[in-house]
Amino acid sequence: MGDQTSDFRLTPDELARFEEQGFIGPVKIYEPEEMEKRWNEIRRAIPDRSRAIYPEDSLGAVTNLSNYDRHLDIDLLSEHIMQRAIVERVSSILGPDLLCWRTEFFPKYQGDEGTDWHQAATFAHSSGSPQIQWPSENDAPAFGGTITAWTAFTHSTKENGCLQLMPGTHRVMNYDESLGMDYNPETINQREKGSVKRGFFGYDYRELQKDPDWRPDESKAFSLVMQPGECVIFWSTLMHGSLPHTGSKRDYRMGFATRYVPTQVKVYPGSQDVSEYGGTIPLDNYGAVLVSGRDEYGHNRLTDQNRRGHQFTPWNFAQPVAG
Repeated sequence: MGDQTSDFRLTPDELARFEEQGFIGPVKIYEPEEMEKRWNEIRRAIPDRSRAIYPEDSLGAVTNLSNYDRHLDIDLLSEHIMQRAIVERVSSILGPDLLCWRTEFFPKYQGDEGTDWHQAATFAHSSGSPQIQWPSENDAPAFGGTITAWTAFTHSTKENGCLQLMPGTHRVMNYDESLGMDYNPETINQREKGSVKRGFFGYDYRELQKDPDWRPDESKAFSLVMQPGECVIFWSTLMHGSLPHTGSKRDYRMGFATRYVPTQVKVYPGSQDVSEYGGTIPLDNYGAVLVSGRDEYGHNRLTDQNRRGHQFTPWNFAQPVAG
């Protein structure tokens, strides 16, 4: 798979910086011209949901849920989650036995609000039900989180709503995800927070604050401008958000997030469906993908191919790479 002469392992200095800051990047995964070609092919495939794992009639108008897990039916996205330039870097952080448990498109169009400052450890923030569960140690609650690899499929600029990060904020959770949030799509594009139009796809992330009077320290934040084909890798517990799209109609932003956890993490524990954004999708056809190493735990349902027969062959970084 891929270029087997390359070595994308993080160096000790990069790992130390990641541990301190909670992110690394941007790093180049594709040349801009290759990314443009790939994205043009991917977007032509998106409307065809005939082999998507979530049935159209379960989605209705819930476009957020329709953005999930298209790597399980679109070949180029199946290739993307296995990109060695991403997977080997992530395995440097999480270890060699690695699952991709979710992917999401993150589009932003002219006039779209920015995304609330937020952190996610269990991804229970919408419903109150954990979607990932790390093993606990000595009966203490597990901290959790996932590694997100967010790739810019188009230019990502301050004008079209690029990501914002707060380095070093990944170790302490400011939110209680078990509280859940109230969904109200009428609030989309209607709220300003700190003079910036921000929301959370019909939710208000402030509802989860442990301290109602706490406010994110935006002096720690920076805006992450990215070229097509560049990727940032970060802990989901890192405070992050995005700017509103104040640019031109033609200059839309498209990001694609791949989410990784070690194989000992339970995905959708005890769940038969996912309820978010005012809708519900069944997990009957869902399977996590083993992208590297081995699964010695058997906690999760895995799939070894997408719905078009594209095979997922996990990397094995423990073995020498042939030249």
